[in-house]
Amino acid sequence: MTVVLDRKTIGIYAGAVCLRLLVFFVFPALPDFLSTQVEISTPVSSFKRLQEGLFLYQHGLSPYDGGVYHQAPLLLVIFEILPSTLVFVALDVLNAVALQTIANNLRIPTPRFEKLDGRLIAAAYLFNPFTILSCLGKSTSIFTSAAIIQAILNAQSGNAIRAMFGLAMGSYLSMYPALLLPPTLLMIHQKSGKAAPFSVSVVAFGGALAALLGTTLVLTDSFEDFLASCYGAQISVPDLTPNAGLWWYFFIEIFDSFRDFFIGVFWLHLVGYVGGMTIRLRNQPLFVITSLLGLMAIFKPYPSITDVSLYLGFLPMYSHILPLTRYTFIAASVLLYSTLLGPAFYHLWIYAGSGNANFFYAITLVWSLGLTILVGDTLFAVMREEWELERPEMKGKAVRQI
Repeated sequence: MTVVLDRKTIGIYAGAVCLRLLVFFVFPALPDFLSTQVEISTPVSSFKRLQEGLFLYQHGLSPYDGGVYHQAPLLLVIFEILPSTLVFVALDVLNAVALQTIANNLRIPTPRFEKLDGRLIAAAYLFNPFTILSCLGKSTSIFTSAAIIQAILNAQSGNAIRAMFGLAMGSYLSMYPALLLPPTLLMIHQKSGKAAPFSVSVVAFGGALAALLGTTLVLTDSFEDFLASCYGAQISVPDLTPNAGLWWYFFIEIFDSFRDFFIGVFWLHLVGYVGGMTIRLRNQPLFVITSLLGLMAIFKPYPSITDVSLYLGFLPMYSHILPLTRYTFIAASVLLYSTLLGPAFYHLWIYAGSGNANFFYAITLVWSLGLTILVGDTLFAVMREEWELERPEMKGKAVRQI
């Protein structure tokens, strides 16, 4: 990663770091409060749950005893050695540097595209309220975000081995990044051509993932407990703690006899987007990855605002399609509306006792609707741009459904 450290760049990164450290050290109660918020902390990304797993690990017990900790054991080693505050701030900076490099190197063969200023992309990520809140709330999903960004950065440069290791690391931590394998392979292939066949990349991904899983045998006594607690908990969704997603309320209400069926349906729905989008938008694999990140932020079992901040970190790279979008204002308004009312409705339900679960789930539906509009609108804009390139005589004309 090469970033020119001019005055503007230094100011952006210094301001972002100072803002985070200021809150951590001047307002220490705020990060503790944020780490308990369901929009930031989920059963599979909670820092408090990680602290409990770390306590068990340091006392010679399995971190998965008690069924509270659902994360990879490698994180325990990191936080046993390094101070958590510096780790989360450093990861935010690392992600921003990688996004800046990706933006500086991005080239899209379309007349609307203009060379991006990576500093603006980095600033948009670092000062995004969702990114700041995720850092202050110490959501461990930021490790997955870092792995995904590193995978994309190396795929863009054609480095298949490093890209596959980054994607394997993300898959090891939270499983979902494995869905990004097809568009990432496509990105590597388009950059390197025959120099990077798919088979080599797939073998590299499998080998890296196997090596990471092998570290579990060294760090914990029971590999089976790790699989059940880390991946089994995400597949079967036993913990129905409220979150910003769509699964928890549905599976609270569903009859147990239908539970396995609908878990399969929900998972198929999420996985089903990968193949179609990769084939249809094969000329723009980075946009496929960006859109899949948005869909994961909506449809995965335990989403948080960290997933949204990652999606919004890549989306500004496609600012050139903004004139072709149709519902940007509606999407932004819905997201702002649900961002403000979500915590209020949760407080009314849990603390004030003047509401019920329907209050909070209704606003999470609105939140998901806003993200769906945004993802769908940007997909339309990209396909409209491709259509206008193929048929220049239709540029600027209204679209009709036939």
